Amino acid sequence: MTADRTFSDSIVVAAPPEAVYDLVSDVTRTGEWSPVCVACWWDEGATGAVGDWFTGRNVTPERTWETRSQVVAADRGREFAWVVGGSRARWGYTLEPVDGGTRLTESWAFLPDGLAFMAERYGEQAPEQVELRTRMAHEGIPVTLAAIRRVAEA
Repeated sequence: MTADRTFSDSIVVAAPPEAVYDLVSDVTRTGEWSPVCVACWWDEGATGAVGDWFTGRNVTPERTWETRSQVVAADRGREFAWVVGGSRARWGYTLEPVDGGTRLTESWAFLPDGLAFMAERYGEQAPEQVELRTRMAHEGIPVTLAAIRRVAEA
């Protein structure tokens, strides 16, 4: 297994940070830009505040699965982030005003509990599964960012 289980990439979106935040923090729209997560919905009563939970449905050619995630950052115009399973992987967006709009950065990190979960769930196949998830993040983040920019600038 490689040691680096984090990745981020950035893109400039021709829209103000608050508008981009309103887009990326609306998890119900995730299916419009994610290559893997085809749908998300808020748990009952959730509004997108820190501590709120939502469920996402992920689809690859090999399988379909759902995850629950908890919002860990919700600062309009600056950052929106969540942790899958409450402790397994952290995904998020940071927003920075720049000439021409907003620098949108998407980041991902496998957390220690996530690596332990993979070892427990997949046993000897865990390294391959971790590598697959890492590759999916590295390939998916640039695709996601480009799609968010298309939606935001439409």
